[in-house]
Amino acid sequence: MRHLLLALITTSLTGAALAKLPPLSDEAKAKAAEAAAKTAHAGKVDNYKLCLSMDKVAAHYMAEAKKAGRPVNKPTETPACVDPGPYVPAATAAPAATAPAAATPAAAAPAKKS
Repeated sequence: MRHLLLALITTSLTGAALAKLPPLSDEAKAKAAEAAAKTAHAGKVDNYKLCLSMDKVAAHYMAEAKKAGRPVNKPTETPACVDPGPYVPAATAAPAATAPAAATPAAAAPAKKS
């Protein structure tokens, strides 16, 4: 009896686990894309802060080595730290980029022929 009950429970749970989920709505897709963009920007900010801290530590080490009279090798050339800037959501950036040209006063007035 126990084995039969265990088999029925397992079968019913397996069917529920294999059920197909409905497709994501457009709103859910937009939220997921926004979350991915925020995560990517946070990674860029973290890399920038790490770069600044490594430069600061290297400069301190070089200064202390020179002060102590130890020989210092020429430092390896590395790319400069690039500040990613503040996070700009894609929803606010897109309308500004696609603003119609007719909204400007110069474009609204037709050019006169002489």
